[in-house]
Amino acid sequence: MTNTNKYNYYFYTLLSLLVFVLLFVANTLSISYKEALNVFINTSILTYITNISLYIFGQNDIALRLPFIILYILSILLMYKLTDKYFKKESDRFISICIFMLLPGVLSASLLVNSAILVTFLTLLYLYYYKLRNKHSYLLLFLYVFVDNSFAILYLALFFYSLKNIKNIEELKDKKHILVWISFVLFILSMYIYGFNTVGKPRGFFLDTFAIYATIFSPLLFIYFFYTIYRIGFKEKEKSLTWYISTTALVVSLLFSFRQRVYIEDFAPYVVISLPFMLKIFFHSYRVRLKEFRKNHNIAVVLVLLMLFLNVLLTIVNKPLYMFLPNPEKHFVYKYHFVKELADEMKKNKINYISSDNKRLLLRLRFYGIVQGNEHFISLNEFLGYEKKMTVSYYNKKLYKVYIK
Repeated sequence: MTNTNKYNYYFYTLLSLLVFVLLFVANTLSISYKEALNVFINTSILTYITNISLYIFGQNDIALRLPFIILYILSILLMYKLTDKYFKKESDRFISICIFMLLPGVLSASLLVNSAILVTFLTLLYLYYYKLRNKHSYLLLFLYVFVDNSFAILYLALFFYSLKNIKNIEELKDKKHILVWISFVLFILSMYIYGFNTVGKPRGFFLDTFAIYATIFSPLLFIYFFYTIYRIGFKEKEKSLTWYISTTALVVSLLFSFRQRVYIEDFAPYVVISLPFMLKIFFHSYRVRLKEFRKNHNIAVVLVLLMLFLNVLLTIVNKPLYMFLPNPEKHFVYKYHFVKELADEMKKNKINYISSDNKRLLLRLRFYGIVQGNEHFISLNEFLGYEKKMTVSYYNKKLYKVYIK
C-alpha cells in the first residue's frame, strides 16, 4: 500500500464513521421552532431541500437532517480534493482534513436545518472549480445570488481580491479585470434582494461574536486563525483567494458586531475554509524548530485534539449533561430536545388534536403528527383546572412539563 493510498483509506474510514455518528445523533434530536418554520412556513431554498427529503424518506428526524449530512459529506470531499498537493506531506493533508471534519461549527452545521453547511459546500465548489480551471465561474456566482444572502460576503471578498492586480483606474477598462465589475454588481444585487438589517438600537456584541467564533473553531484554533490572518496579511506578498474570503468575512462580522448582533451562520462558512492554510503555516513553524524547541507546539496540538474529541463526544452523548445543569435551558441543545418524546407520549394517550397558548410548541408538534384542533388544550405553564400533566425525563431527571385539559 502506497503512502497516499494508506491515508486515503484512513480518510474514507473516518468519514464513514462520522457519517454513521451523525445519522445516529440526527435521530436523537427533535425539530426546533426555527426548523419547523423552514418546513411549514418559509419558502426559502432550505424549505425546498427539507421538504423533498421528507417527501422521499417520510416525515422523521433523519429525513429532516439527511440533506445537510449529505452536504457535509460533499463539503469534506471537496476540501480533500482542494488540499491535494497543497501540503508537502500526505500526513499533513490527512491531519488537516481530520480537523476540518471535527470542527464544532462544521459538525453542528451538518445536523441543523440552516444555510451554513449549504454555503460551505457551494463556496468550496466554487474554489474547486477555480483550482481545476484557473478561472472564475461567473455562472456559479450568478446562481448563488438566489441561494442565500450571505453570498454577499463572497462577492465582497472577490471584489477586494480582484483589485489587488489593478494599479490605476485605466486598467479597470481591461476585460481581464472583469471580475471587479461582476463581483461589485452581484454584491449590489444581493444587497438589493435581501437588504441589510439595521433594526434596533446600536449595541455592541463584539465579545459575543468573538466567543461564538471561538466555539465554532475551538478557542486555540481561533487564536491561531487570527495569527495566520495577520501573518499572511502583513508578511506575505502573495495572498490566496481563500485568504481574502476568510479575512473579509471575519473583518466584516467583527465590524458589524460593534453595532448589532450578527447572524454568525452568514459568516462562519467563509471563516472555517481557512483551516488548510492555517495548518500549513503551523507545520512549517513546527518543522523549522529543533525537537527540543517544539514543546509549546506539542502542547497546543494535544489541547486542540482533546477539545475536538470532547466536542465529538458531546455531539454524540449530550443528554447526560442535564444531570449537572441546575437550569435545563442552559443546555446547548435544549431547543432540539423533548418534543419528539412528548409527541410519542401524547399519541399513547390518544391526544392527537390540540390547541395551545404556545404557537411555537404547536408548530413543533405538528411535525410529529399532533395537529391543531379543539379536543385538548396544552400549555407549558400550569393553569387552573388542568386534568393531566406530562413530563419528559432524561436519566430520571424531570426536564420538560406540559399541562393538558
